Amino acid sequence: MANSAILVMDVQRGITDRFTGDDGYLPRLRDAVAAARTAGIPVLYVVIGFRAGHPEISPRNKGFSALAQAGGFAAGDPGAEIHPEVAPEPGDVVVTKKRVSAFAGSDLEMVLRARGIDSLVLTGIATSGVVLSTLRQAADLDYGLTVLSDGCLDSDPEVHRVLTEKVFPRQAEVVTVKEWGTSLAN
Repeated sequence: MANSAILVMDVQRGITDRFTGDDGYLPRLRDAVAAARTAGIPVLYVVIGFRAGHPEISPRNKGFSALAQAGGFAAGDPGAEIHPEVAPEPGDVVVTKKRVSAFAGSDLEMVLRARGIDSLVLTGIATSGVVLSTLRQAADLDYGLTVLSDGCLDSDPEVHRVLTEKVFPRQAEVVTVKEWGTSLAN
């Protein structure tokens, strides 16, 4: 089997608090993380984070400039904390990114190369944001890819469905948390 890592992306309080419709999401994600740990698969957390004053954000960036005006995801912002239900454990790596993709403005690729990781399992919020952007960039970087369909969440269920059923399968294996966990146990 390839040298894999699971990426838990953008599961920060300021994001999870906006997604209240799926009470089972965090427990499923916790199950995926537990399955990875049991199988000896590294768990890497990817978070969005900025310096005080948000100097990394251009006013031309429509999505992030509103975030900068609100002062979010900078040092000391409680919304930037990883949700405690899936919080990192000692030895887990936390990568801070500056844009939508987990690779953009981060040292993720360096961490993956240093560990010899060539296959990624993607989870996170939102399916149409960090998961889609990371999948596309990781595919271009020749990583093997798996997406845990119910380990991802989007504010638009139809967008989530189209991505996980029609778009992602072109570049990744798409399975549920339970299916993936079962495959690890076998």
